[in-house]
Amino acid sequence: MEEPGFSASGPFGGFGPDELLNCYVNGVFPMGEGRDDPRIFLVEPERRGVIPLDGFRIPSRLRRTVRNEPFEVRVDTAFTAVLDACAAPGPGREDSWINNPIRRLYVELMGRGHVHSIECWRDERLVGGLYGVTLGGAFFGESMFSRERDASKVALVHLVARLKRGGWRLLDAQFLTAHLTQFGAVEMPQAAYLRVLKAVRPLQPDTRALFEPMSGADAVAYALQPTTQAS
Repeated sequence: MEEPGFSASGPFGGFGPDELLNCYVNGVFPMGEGRDDPRIFLVEPERRGVIPLDGFRIPSRLRRTVRNEPFEVRVDTAFTAVLDACAAPGPGREDSWINNPIRRLYVELMGRGHVHSIECWRDERLVGGLYGVTLGGAFFGESMFSRERDASKVALVHLVARLKRGGWRLLDAQFLTAHLTQFGAVEMPQAAYLRVLKAVRPLQPDTRALFEPMSGADAVAYALQPTTQAS
C-alpha cells in the first residue's frame, strides 16, 4: 500500500526526523519516486520481507570469503558515502528512491544515533556496504551497494552477527527479493509483522556491539548461532 506523496519544501517540508521515526514505529517507511523527484511517499506493503535472525543462512562460498577477511569492516565511518553509493546509478538500477529530502532525513537520524552503516574497505577505498535504521530491538535495513564481488554480502553477514551479539531481534528487509532469499529471508503478512515489531520495540540492545572489533570467523559464528545464545 502506497500512501499519497507530499512535497518536502523547506528543510524537511514539515516531515522531519521525528515523523520519520514514527513511521517506522507504525510499520511504514519512506520512498521517493525517483532521484530528482522531491516528493516522499509512505509505503506499507501488504506482505513484509524480513530476515529471521534465528534462520539466517550463509552460502558456503560466502562463509569462506567472510572468514578470509578480504575487506576491512568498519561501522559509521563514512555514512554519507554509503548513502550516496546506494543512491548512485548502477547496473540494473538507473534511478533511485533516495532523493535529496530522504537523504537529508537519514543524515539527521544518523546524527541522532538511529542510523548506522556497515562498510567494507579495501586499501582505504570504500567498496561496499549497507545502512539502516535502529529502534528498540528492530533494525530496518534500507539499502546496500557493492563495488567489488561480495562486498555488500560480507557487510550483511557482519550486520547480522553484530545485531545478534547486541541483542536485536528483528531485521526488517521491507521487500522479499531473490537476492535475499539465499540468506533465509521470508515474507510475512503486515499484520503479523506489526505484532513482532510491537514485541521488540521495548528492547534495549547493546549498541556497542555494532562497533566492537569482530573477526571474519567470529562474524560467521555469531551470524549462524541461535539468538538465544548470542551474548
